[in-house]
Amino acid sequence: MASTPRPSASASTASSATRFACTSEMSATRTTSSRCGVGHSNVPPYTGPAMTAAVETTLTTSSEDATRALGERLGARLRAGDVVLLSGDLGTGKTRLAQGIGRGLECPGPVTSPTFVLVNTHVGRERLFHADLYRIAGAADLSELGLWEEAERGVLVVEWPDRAEGHLPAATLTVEIAGSQGNERSFRLRAGDARGRELLASLELA
Repeated sequence: MASTPRPSASASTASSATRFACTSEMSATRTTSSRCGVGHSNVPPYTGPAMTAAVETTLTTSSEDATRALGERLGARLRAGDVVLLSGDLGTGKTRLAQGIGRGLECPGPVTSPTFVLVNTHVGRERLFHADLYRIAGAADLSELGLWEEAERGVLVVEWPDRAEGHLPAATLTVEIAGSQGNERSFRLRAGDARGRELLASLELA
């Protein structure tokens, strides 16, 4: 899903069940895409291990616990200003992945689906703003949620972002989840900017 820039206003261990396969738009090897956006201006340079040029990575998990573990690994690397959009059909594991992200951000208490309240806030190493847009009626509902402001104050994770296409903060990572046989799930992670590429690189090098 495409996200638009905001208009001007004035490290945990993964389950052994998780398998990694890097992909790109042109081949099975990692490539640099000219379509990658520019990173957040307030994000300091990456100082971790040497970065790869990956702009897209596909991961698979074989259980709910492995999905949470994947989310935990991702959450341990997130920081304020990061926006993660989770797409997928009902029951594919969006909330389970968000639960792992909350664990990686050291948020106490359970991370549950905010389907009826639309946004839940959890306070850990960083604030986690967990939004579920499945039931929003339109742009008016979205404006009342203040997602732009929350994206600046913490980590924003959005389920069902397609309900608000064109009205969300630019994504650091977009995660497309697909169900397979049994509990196996496929996660296609795409970097939306330079910061997203850093996250993909750190996940692969862990």
